[in-house]
Amino acid sequence: MKRPLPERILILKLGCTLPSLKSRKGDFEEWIITGLGLPGEGVSVIDVPGGDPLPALNGHSGIIITGSHTMVTERKDWSERTAAWLRDAVWKNRPVLGICYGHQLLAHALGGEVGDNPRGREFGTTEVELAEAARDDPLLSGLPPRIRVHVGHTQSVLRLPEGAVRLASNPWDANQAVRFGASAWGVQFHPEFDAEIVRAYIEHFRGVLSAEGQDPTRLAMTATEESSGRLLLRKFAQRVRAGA
Repeated sequence: MKRPLPERILILKLGCTLPSLKSRKGDFEEWIITGLGLPGEGVSVIDVPGGDPLPALNGHSGIIITGSHTMVTERKDWSERTAAWLRDAVWKNRPVLGICYGHQLLAHALGGEVGDNPRGREFGTTEVELAEAARDDPLLSGLPPRIRVHVGHTQSVLRLPEGAVRLASNPWDANQAVRFGASAWGVQFHPEFDAEIVRAYIEHFRGVLSAEGQDPTRLAMTATEESSGRLLLRKFAQRVRAGA
């Protein structure tokens, strides 16, 4: 029998979206809460860069780490403190889901390497292929062998920490989804994004994308609404609710 959530899911807010997006669509944590399909009272948010202290691990049933416009390689004090806290969470088998920056921070915390993706920035809606290991993965099992997801990142996990399991990849990024330990996952893509958000980011980075030889207009035109991200968030919420 599934047992009820002992406490809220904790969202570690590690950054904010573009001001123009925030004013009309909210911020990272609000998009995640919507994707989880949980009532607002089932989630708490800690703004780590804003000065909120990291709480005791036993006070929450699961942890989600947002994206950020900061780079992991900047080694900000708040980021390094969060990395140490997350290392403890993974060792204690707390259910954790890192998104984009959160994914990279998990890898960094556990001994992996993060840096600029040598292929450049990856923005838009793209296809990722699930690895054989994903078939039996508690979070990704049941998903189609190829899923379309929203992406928006400059840095990537360049080397996985020891013991990590690659779950999904594409030609741009070998580590689109990874399992760290028994109950922690990282996804380079953004399950909380929709097509409007992706297009806003493409427009914001139009100049640098063009300078890298990419076609921002094509990227915006091929950005589509996808359901895989929301399904993944809801599966994570179900895992937490089941006491995984």
